[in-house]
Amino acid sequence: MGRLRDNWRVLLLVVFLLVSTFALFSPTLASDSANAAPGNATATGPTNLKFGLELSGGTRITAPLVGLTAENVQFNDDDPRVVEQNVAAELEGATSSDVTARLSANASTVEVTAENITEQEFRSALDASGYQYETVREGVTEATREEVVGVLNDKINQAGLSGGSAQQVTTATGQHFIRVEAPNRDTSEVQKLVSERGTVVVKAYYPVEQNSSTTYKSKIVLEREDFQDIGTAQETQSGPAVPVTVKESVAPEFQQTMVDTRVARPGGSRCDYDKNPNSTESCLLVVVDGEVVNSFGMAGRLAGSMQRGEWAKDPGFQLQTLSMSEAQQVAINLRAGALPAKLDLSGEDGGTTSYISSGQGASFKIDSLITGIIAVLAVSGVVFVRYSDVKVAAPMIVTALSEVVILLGFAAAIGYPLDLSVIAGFIAVIGTGVDDLIIIADEVMAEGDVSSRRVFKSRFRKAFRVIGAAAVTTIIAMSPLAVLSLGDLQGFAIFTILGVLVGVLITRPAYGDILRALTTNDR
Repeated sequence: MGRLRDNWRVLLLVVFLLVSTFALFSPTLASDSANAAPGNATATGPTNLKFGLELSGGTRITAPLVGLTAENVQFNDDDPRVVEQNVAAELEGATSSDVTARLSANASTVEVTAENITEQEFRSALDASGYQYETVREGVTEATREEVVGVLNDKINQAGLSGGSAQQVTTATGQHFIRVEAPNRDTSEVQKLVSERGTVVVKAYYPVEQNSSTTYKSKIVLEREDFQDIGTAQETQSGPAVPVTVKESVAPEFQQTMVDTRVARPGGSRCDYDKNPNSTESCLLVVVDGEVVNSFGMAGRLAGSMQRGEWAKDPGFQLQTLSMSEAQQVAINLRAGALPAKLDLSGEDGGTTSYISSGQGASFKIDSLITGIIAVLAVSGVVFVRYSDVKVAAPMIVTALSEVVILLGFAAAIGYPLDLSVIAGFIAVIGTGVDDLIIIADEVMAEGDVSSRRVFKSRFRKAFRVIGAAAVTTIIAMSPLAVLSLGDLQGFAIFTILGVLVGVLITRPAYGDILRALTTNDR
């Protein structure tokens, strides 16, 4: 029992190594963690490790959002919706959907996200509407940026872009950007997905007889917030379709409109809008940014249910399409909704698009592996030259490498995609880890052989105080980079901090036990 009690730190290290190995190679964990991490990156190769854009290839788009924000606006007791309508009415080329008014206890803002609106035009619109404000600046609010990230991630997930992600990035100068990454995808595919703002509505399109002639009218019958549930694209007995459910509060009015516009006509309606909009029966249209992207008729059974007034009690139906890809696009449009602001890919303030081919990604992966091996060999060589004692140097190298294994296991367990910044963090962990172990070895052996356990513990505590102080300094220095959205620096900081914590709590104490067992007779 005494030996077990003295070496519990080594046993703890062994347990962590076993758990990390399980995380790296277990097929069960691979499937469970596929959706657990940033970007949902896919695992490749024999391990559960997932690789980001730089190591797998793909497209990265970094751009600011189009918009202007007026801060500390006095709403004059007007409802935010009224404020939006009043300001939009004073802006040529903008609608109320382009203006967002936010009222909170701390601040009140009005932002416009329509393109080609100048700061002076925005100021004039606020003045003409009678709203006083403190200042007008470029950019949008934090709430809008978060909403854009959420909508883009929805679009990416619905499009099946495995490994894709959207996140906020803040530069050191305080500029805010949206970064979209899609591993293994070409530039045009990603740009098409994120470039359009996507104001989505469902319209009824129907013929009207006037003076012996037929004209066609359209009216909005559903907006995104009118849906209770929007399913994913799926194969049905009738072919590809997207199941949807309308909110109960909206269903009766929608049902009556379908009957009045004869979309729900006896026997159902057949829509030929894509062939000839001016010679078709009534249709349901999915409209994105004013452009019709999908058109649907209505099956006879569903139409009959609406005519009898029964449908509103269970307000669900399916939007039938000709192909699965079309069904997926319908789901994307309806589920993701509209972007509150558009990404500016053409401005002078930093909008960029980059593409890394899969071949380049594989090359970066190999180069990273070679760099890691060189770092390990270089450190090992210096350690062996420094001590010329295998029983001191060998455990040092093995302990340092165990930190890397534990961190890799952690990354695999949570599905964190490895990129070049994370690899740099691993290399930094190897360097700082061995540095700390050298401090321990030097302090323990500086005054000659260790004669007893008591002498060893005294010297080890002195070395550990130095290591602890250095660890605290490193964590404090890296914490801002880990917390703030600073792009690539975030992964580097996170894994450097994790490496320091693993070292101080697990590997450094374990190395102390190993060194004590090898250098003292009093065991």
